[in-house]
Amino acid sequence: MSKHIVTVAVAALLVVAASALTRIPLKRGLPLAKALRKDQPRIERTLRVGDNDVVIHDLMNAQFYGPISIGTPAQQFQVVYDTGSSNLWIPAKTCGASCLLKPRYDSSASSTYVANGTAFNIMYGSGPVSGFESNDVVNLGDQQVTSQVFAQITNASGLGLAFDVAPWDGIMGLAWPSISVTGATPVFFNLITQNPSMQQVFSIALPDASGTNGVMDIGGIDTAHYTGDLVNVSLTEETYWQSTFASLTVGTTAIVSTSTRMVIDSGTSLIVGPTTIVAQIAAQIGATEIMAGKYTVSCLAVPYLPTIQFNVGGVQWSLSGSDYVINDEDVECILGIAGMDLPEPITGLWILGDVFMRKVFTVFDVQNKQVRLAYMKQ
Repeated sequence: MSKHIVTVAVAALLVVAASALTRIPLKRGLPLAKALRKDQPRIERTLRVGDNDVVIHDLMNAQFYGPISIGTPAQQFQVVYDTGSSNLWIPAKTCGASCLLKPRYDSSASSTYVANGTAFNIMYGSGPVSGFESNDVVNLGDQQVTSQVFAQITNASGLGLAFDVAPWDGIMGLAWPSISVTGATPVFFNLITQNPSMQQVFSIALPDASGTNGVMDIGGIDTAHYTGDLVNVSLTEETYWQSTFASLTVGTTAIVSTSTRMVIDSGTSLIVGPTTIVAQIAAQIGATEIMAGKYTVSCLAVPYLPTIQFNVGGVQWSLSGSDYVINDEDVECILGIAGMDLPEPITGLWILGDVFMRKVFTVFDVQNKQVRLAYMKQ
């Protein structure tokens, strides 16, 4: 039996009734097509590589975000639930003009606040996001995490105008502790440590490109979200949710035929791959490059485009033209696969973002160090 696939009987151990789950509603600021339009500002996020941050240019208002509260009494925020990072940060009361339109955490108003003071810094392409760490209780739905380290941001200027008008206030990282900027334990890892009987899984179900509402379930798996059996894919590193795919084909043409590193990242809107490989994909489907690594394709051609398949866990995961092309109701549609060359030691890495995840239901399994995949139920 493949090490990537377990029997249905074993897999069923992690499947629980929906009523037993902690469910976090997720929203997208705009349908993906509108967020992709050329007049929308872009936002930058990072991938952590050792002691450095690699900037990923992403789409303002396309990220999925949901509620979180911090402190006693609870102070409410909207955060991007991001499987590509590990820290929690929100604006501080002392954050100036860069947080003017945001709710800001007031430590003096929380009876459970404990000072920490460790400096927190992330460098984005246009400048820094900086602040300091604190400790307080964090609430995710009906679950509470005590003594959670998080960052209060005092300067968010590095995110620019895109952050000012974004519908979310901060980021909650869901990746592994090893890529935490300061070594702080991520919220989900503290949650399962403080609740030993909880299933050590969370799952994300995203809507199609035209939808705006998704869900994140904590502590189990709701079978209502997917069809068929879950396929288990072992992680290759406990950093991001990182594994490999065996091949990538466009129609009958093999584009990648060797084992290739990938991460599944809810914080990135598109699929991102090396520029030369994405250029080959674009050539196969007749797409036109409009700027470095970004492509359009005739909207009229979408129904006739070839299927793109990623072989992950021994299964061919198929994306049709309507899955990987975003229809913005214009003559030219946007290819949901972008080219970007990442530096060492992650050269050649693919990021399977929301374009992939809205077709493929994803379970993130800490206990078994794997992701579990199935087609989304339409």
